[in-house]
Parts: sequence; C-alpha cells; structure tokens
Amino acid sequence: MKKYILALCTAVFYLPAYSQSNSAEKVYTIEAGKIKAHVQPTMYGIFFEDINMGADGGVYAELVKNRSFEFKEPLMGWNELKEGGANGSILILNRGAVNPDNPKFIHVTSKSVKGYGLSNEGFHGMGIKKDDQYNFSVLAKQAMGSNVSLQIELINSKGEVIGSTSVTPSSKEWKKYAASFTAKETEPKATLKVLLKGAGSIDLDMVSLFPQDTWKQRPGGLRADLVQKLADMKPGFLRFPGGCIVEGRELDTRYQWKKTIGDVANRRMIINRWNTEFAHRPAPDYYQSFGLGFLEYFEIAEDIGASPLPIINCGMACQFNTCELVPVNQLGPYVQDALDLIEFANGSILTKWGKKRAGLGHPAPFNLKMLGVGNEQWGEQYIERYKIFEKAIHAKYPQIKLVSSLGPFPGGDIFNFANETFRKLKASILDEHYYASPKWFLQNVKRYDNYDRNGPKIFAGEYAAQSVSTGSPENKNNWECAMAEAAFMTGLERNADVVSMASYAPLFANVEGWQWTPDLIWFDNLRSYGTPNYYVQQLYSLNKGTDVVPLTLNNETVTGQDGCFGTAALDMHTHELIIKMVNTGKEEQSADFVVNGIKMGSTGTMTLLQSDDLTSVNSLDKPLTVSPLKSEILFNDNHVKLRLKPYSFSVIRVKMAD
Repeated sequence: MKKYILALCTAVFYLPAYSQSNSAEKVYTIEAGKIKAHVQPTMYGIFFEDINMGADGGVYAELVKNRSFEFKEPLMGWNELKEGGANGSILILNRGAVNPDNPKFIHVTSKSVKGYGLSNEGFHGMGIKKDDQYNFSVLAKQAMGSNVSLQIELINSKGEVIGSTSVTPSSKEWKKYAASFTAKETEPKATLKVLLKGAGSIDLDMVSLFPQDTWKQRPGGLRADLVQKLADMKPGFLRFPGGCIVEGRELDTRYQWKKTIGDVANRRMIINRWNTEFAHRPAPDYYQSFGLGFLEYFEIAEDIGASPLPIINCGMACQFNTCELVPVNQLGPYVQDALDLIEFANGSILTKWGKKRAGLGHPAPFNLKMLGVGNEQWGEQYIERYKIFEKAIHAKYPQIKLVSSLGPFPGGDIFNFANETFRKLKASILDEHYYASPKWFLQNVKRYDNYDRNGPKIFAGEYAAQSVSTGSPENKNNWECAMAEAAFMTGLERNADVVSMASYAPLFANVEGWQWTPDLIWFDNLRSYGTPNYYVQQLYSLNKGTDVVPLTLNNETVTGQDGCFGTAALDMHTHELIIKMVNTGKEEQSADFVVNGIKMGSTGTMTLLQSDDLTSVNSLDKPLTVSPLKSEILFNDNHVKLRLKPYSFSVIRVKMAD
C-alpha cells in the first residue's frame, strides 16, 4: 500500500469511445490445441493489510474499542457513566514490567448501589443483529473488602436496552468471567454499558464483546460475511499482513509476528501506522490489537484454500517516513524471526515452533511455500539486507520461494535498479506495484509480452486503477476503473508463463473509517458489498483455467483492437474452454469465435459484467448495480457468434466434446 500522494494522473480518463459503427462481424480465432502457458494455481489472490479499519473494526469481530485500555489515551472509546446521580471514580493503573505486553488496566470505584460505570462506543458504534447471541467476557479482580457485580447492557440509538446479562467476579486475583445474551433487535450503532452493582472497587481489563456468529463459529473470531466474500473469490493465495504495516513508520511499530500469537490478552497492542498518515482522514483511534494475528491469517488461508504468503520485516522501516535501518551486523534477530516463522508454519510438533503451533490448536503444518522479504523496499540498503536473509533462509529451507520487492513504482530508476539487480541474483519472484489511471492500465496490457521467459516470475502484488489520482480521497470504485483492470488482466493471463500471481489492493474499507480509496470490499457495522472491481477479480479467479491458448484477430493477439481485449484458456480439470473478452468501446460489437484444434460441445455459458455508465458504483444500499449475470449460449460447428455489449467484460465457458 502506498504511503505517498503521487499525481500519476490529474483527471478522470474515460475509456475509448468509438463514434464509428462496429457492427461488422470480427472473427476471432482460438488455437485450442496449442498450449502457450501454464496458469499457476496461485494466479489470482488476495492482498490483506490493516488499513481502512480492515482488521480492528472490520474483519476481526471484536465490538469493543480499546478493550484493554492500551491506547495512548487510555479512555479513548470509553465514557464514564453516572446514572441517576450515581457517584464514583476511575483510575488507569500501569503494571509496567510486571506485564509489559498488557500493562494497563482500569480500577473502578462505585460509591453508589447502582448506576456508576463505563460505556464503550465501539468502532463507529456496534453492529447488533436481532436474535443473535453475543458473548461478553472480562478479566477482573475484586478489590479487598469489595463484592460488586457487573451489569452488562447493549443500548440502541434511542437509549433503550436491547440485550443484557451480568457477571459476578469473585476472585481477588485476575480471572476471566464470561456471559452470553441474545439481542432483542437489530441496531447498527449500539453502545455497551458496564455498570457496577453495589458499592466497592474492582479492577477490569480485556473488556470484550463478540457475536457468536463468527466465521466457522470460532470464539473470538472473524466477521463471517467479510470472510465469506474472500472465500467466494476462491483465491490462489493470501498475502499478509501487508503492506506498509510490515515496515512501520519506525522499527518500534513494525509488525512482529511472534507478538501476534497466543493469548489475546498478551498480544502487545501498538498504534496503527495509518493512524496519522493522511491529513484528509486522520484516525487517532486506529490501533492494532492483533486479535487477528499470524495464526488466524494462516487459518483463513487454509479455510479458503489459498496458499499463505506472509511478508516479514527485513530490518527497514518505511522509506517514505523515517527510513530507519537496522545495521547489517545487528540483523540476527530479524533473520531468526523469519526462520522461526517457517518452522511455525511447517515444522513438526517436535520442533520448538511447530510445538508452539500445535499448542495453539493446529498440530498439522500449514504447507508454507513462499515468503516475502520486505514489503515495498528499494535501493542498495534493501539489496544488502535481502542477500543476508536469502542466504540464511535457503541454507535451512532451500524449497521456500522468496518474494523480492521492486519498490513502489512500476518504472523509473528505483524500479530499474532493483529489477536488474534481482535478475542477476536469479531471484524467484519479483513484486511489482502499480496504482495509476485507467489509461495506464490500458496502455500496459502488453507490459509482460517481452519479459524474459527464463527469468524470475512476476507477482503483480498491488494494483488498482485510480479514478482521479493516486492517493486521492475522491477516487471511486467505478466501472471505468474496474473495466480497465479487467483489460489489463488479459495481459497478465496471456503471459502466465511470466506472471504467476496478482492481487488487487487494498482489500477492505470501513465506510466510516477509511484512509485510502479505491478498495475492493466496503462494509459498515452490519453490511458489506463487493465493488465492480471485486467482481472483476472474482470472475478471473473463478475462471482462470489451467493452460493459456492463443486468441487472435487477424493473426494478432487481442490487445485493444477496436477497444477489445481478450484471452483464452483451457481448464483441464473441468474439460472446458474459457474465453475472456473486454469491450471498452461505447458500441456493441459482433464477434464470431472460431475454435481450432479441439472438438467443442454445443452449449456453454456467458457471464456478463457490464454498465452503460462508466461512473457506476456499487453501494451498501445498491450492492449489485454492477454485478455478474449468467446466460446460456450455443456453439455450432466449433464456433459461437456473440454480441459484445459496450463497456463490458464477458466470460464464456464451453465444454469440450467427449
């Protein structure tokens, strides 16, 4: 994810419009018997980063903000309650070295029988669903001489109680207490009250509220609708945890995977690096609780059938911010973290970190095959550090493929230096990023046509068409951008012998808590929707096939003739031919697809993604404005005649004859 505002484009670029009639039928030829390239199972995947409240306040289903009082302002998200004239006091205490991973807790004293306590606002409110169960928990200990209980209430926007329960902490030592209740109504902006019953004092920490209905019903788990949208893409890989989160603004706030596993009460919270990055979207309450940590990332990947691709810090903080570096003679702990991560993912339960994984409930290995060294690094300092990581990792794990960064730009001196250097080093996978105008994506459909077929594979690791300019808060997830990405992706697929992975970025955005736009999936506290860009990514992933075959018009690859872009592939698993066509023009076009080399069946399907309005967007209220429509088509004597609608992306599938 970019950390800068770079004006790669200054205005909306409208896709080509053709005033002339395109009614003359064009004959496209598919040489289905000539395999051009093998498509990797990892071809289309997901890039996750905790930006736009993607984790806390997003896919991580915790409803309480600042549950452990560890924010810089310990009461951020909390309010003191004095109902009916009740009186009391609160103190934030710091255990410091006694518990460095979770030092702060709150000491609450009530001088009234009832009515004194705290309320929590959640993440822009708490999304509550009628008849769903909610699970409250808290770490608590009674003060000497006290015997207070806790009344727990969910309050709707009218001030009414829509769910309640109680817990009675009994121990003078820290202990977890839990209770569940069912919500009486749906409320998108609920608040949580924690009221003391009885006069006395109590210490509280890790005040938590989760829906029972999480992904796979895992306690303290993830928001089911958001993970389902990922599963519906059937992605080939999941890259995590970012992104610039990996780097941190400075090394102290870098992502350290070992601090994100185990008991959530002992996962050290830190500020989110997007907290103050954008002046147009300040987020002073944006922190990382790491309730979504490395075990959970691996589990998500496993759940949705994606190959895990973790990215580790290489001893460099964000080069657009502090550019803080670890001296190369002090890289040992960073390298060891990488080695330990591989053992955590793949090691037997007899190893130190394999045993740790098993102790966390996952004895089976995660079958890690790839690892990213650094995120969006560049320059000689990065190369120097990469070499140290590569030598150590491959000495112990020669089978692990390493992903190398080519920096934040798709060209220029930074890119050229890294590209040339890593090719000389015979790197495995090169990570290219591009955030640019729709025009750029159309002009770069042939980007990989002349790449070295014997060199490193390409990971199109972060990309998204920008409707206004890169990093602009006015960017929209409109159909123009999505269609340009669909056209560009024909070039990725056509060059599948070079490009082995690709992922749109960023993934998630909270409609009230975003910092960067455009984004693939948007959500509020109760609802979510896929953008037109999401459906483009989904259609490619669901229809990637196994082997690319030539698709030509007048003996030339289809790379923009009359505004059309195309690719074809065989799916050897389902014995089908898959054709993808993007018509970026404003005129409908007549097309006759002739298939040579393989006998085709007589029926197939066409899935259409289309809008006559290039500015069309989806929304929470209208989530399917631009969404796929499927219909049946007929093949006759190995060819099919189709009308390619204006501003459209079409996916045709037809069975091969027995």
